[in-house]
Amino acid sequence: MSEKTFRPMLTYSDEAHRSIYNKYRDIFTYFDAPLVGLTATPKDDIDKNTYEIFELEPGVPTYGYELGQAVTDGYLVDFLSVETKLKFIEQGIVYADLSDEDKAIYESTFEMEDGDVPEAISSSALNSWIFNEDTIRQVLHTVMTEGIKIDYGQKLGKTIIFAKNHDHAEKILEIFNKDYPHLNGFAQVIDNRINYAQTLIDEFSEPNKLPQIAISVDMMDTGIDVPEVLNLVFFKKVMSYAKFWQMIGRGTRLCPGLIDGEDKSKFYIFDFCGNFEFFRMSKGKPTANMIALQGAIFNLQFEITYKLQDLEYQVDRLIAYRNALVEMMTGKVQKLPRENYAVRQHLKYVDLYSNEANYQTLTYEDTLIVREELAPLILPNDDEASAVRFDALMYGIELAYLVGKKYGKARSDLFKRVRGIASVANIPEIKVQAELIDKILHTDYIDNCGINEFEEIREKLRNLMKYIPHTKLRYDTNFEDDILDVKWKESELENDDLKNYKAKAEYYIREHQDNEAIKKLKSNIPLSHDDIEALEKVLWSELGTKEEYEQEYGSKPLGELVREIVGLDMNAAKAAFSEYLEGANLDSRQIYFVNQIVEYIVHNGMMKDLSVLQESPFTDQGSVVEIFTDLNVWMGIRKVIESINDNAIAA
Repeated sequence: MSEKTFRPMLTYSDEAHRSIYNKYRDIFTYFDAPLVGLTATPKDDIDKNTYEIFELEPGVPTYGYELGQAVTDGYLVDFLSVETKLKFIEQGIVYADLSDEDKAIYESTFEMEDGDVPEAISSSALNSWIFNEDTIRQVLHTVMTEGIKIDYGQKLGKTIIFAKNHDHAEKILEIFNKDYPHLNGFAQVIDNRINYAQTLIDEFSEPNKLPQIAISVDMMDTGIDVPEVLNLVFFKKVMSYAKFWQMIGRGTRLCPGLIDGEDKSKFYIFDFCGNFEFFRMSKGKPTANMIALQGAIFNLQFEITYKLQDLEYQVDRLIAYRNALVEMMTGKVQKLPRENYAVRQHLKYVDLYSNEANYQTLTYEDTLIVREELAPLILPNDDEASAVRFDALMYGIELAYLVGKKYGKARSDLFKRVRGIASVANIPEIKVQAELIDKILHTDYIDNCGINEFEEIREKLRNLMKYIPHTKLRYDTNFEDDILDVKWKESELENDDLKNYKAKAEYYIREHQDNEAIKKLKSNIPLSHDDIEALEKVLWSELGTKEEYEQEYGSKPLGELVREIVGLDMNAAKAAFSEYLEGANLDSRQIYFVNQIVEYIVHNGMMKDLSVLQESPFTDQGSVVEIFTDLNVWMGIRKVIESINDNAIAA
């Protein structure tokens, strides 16, 4: 059968949160057939939005069978989370908090070339390049004593420990074997660095075979079906909401007769890295201190541009530098995919900062808007990662210089990187910059640098960062760690994302504009009490409760909500203002003003806040007072506005 004659009746995508993007999406696009997608963890990221692919509202699938419902129906099991805070993972290793004995070890371990000792080691270093034995011991002890057991409490049930990297996994195994020497083979590392990993997975999947504890790096996060799993251990931070729930899914399988003849009815999740707390607070969306590197750089560039407006920086070279930054930033904003759902939510700001003219007189408020609304949307480019990291460092130094802040840590980081490229000075590209490198390392050049000099360093050295030799930094320590807090919590599965009342309510309103009450609101026809009761039935009974409505919208009347979502029909709006658009003897400025009111109400459904009339585009040809010298005309227009507002509320 030729490709021209083959037309499938249906195309199907499993694991649709990841299988419908990039090159795979072309396959589904090629075949002209309905696409059905199945996933346990749909995404609503900026560049990967599962809902958008299937033309759905975020959080509102065509059909959703939630984990909580599956547990209620007896198809999956629920969990308890054991959320434990360890001092070093929460606060880092702080020199001042250590015992005298540990202080001496800390000094000998971390003393720098100049004899200084850092005040603290960041918590992010834990299990990355510092592996602290007592921290790992505390985790293992908690799991071994508190985890769900089988064989009448004699043996820990099947357990997966999610480790940060291979070195971390190996260190966990080393400490386990040291502390539990009688449990030979009880724990094993399973990751892609192990040649016989699949054999270990197969043995872990067998109820009566060892290992009983799988220390995994990525390999067992998804796609592994071992019903006997009773304990999951999060010993790393997980930044992806979808991946987090995929990992939790490893423990949800039913297993009859597992615990001394009783069916598996729950499993434990030991969280030592604050994952539950993070996802409760932010649902995994980017936050200010989590922003992607390209977005962080955009934010730095914008703040530098804002500061360079100051009178003291109005010199030719800095003016040219500012103009170059503005050109670069507008280019990045213009490249944002406007059809993307997340970008569409911020189109007001995308449009604003796509225009170089809007950068001429920036305000502090602009910097806040860009940080919150725009920077998280900026897409990564194809630059070498080491060059981009160097950009971030240098822009940070430039901004610190402009605002008068010290940049000692960044300065040390700069010297460290320049020393790194100096160590491979035989490379031709590095030889070209030998004079600049020498000035940085062997003179007081950095102490006397200004913006121009810092920017020259960034431009000339950024592409050399890739040549820095990667010496593997690792420290094994045994400082005494402490458990700060332990909380046992129910799963709260009723908070599942698919129960997004606001998304379901607004989706229903948009998709049911043939509903009698919704049709009236869009057409500016007054509502009856029966219309309101019909809306109440849908929004307060069928889609959710009145309490859920009030949690989202407060005391806002139902008609106002609907009108805000569907807007007002253009013909209905023009009919309402026909006296002023057709019959009255208005001049061109007055007609322009009325037309702007019509456009606003068509888009927003109402005009409750008349203060918007003091802003562009209403003021583009003059204020209300300047345009309507006969205030009786203006009062008549205002009554039409009030009438349209009133028609959204039952008489």
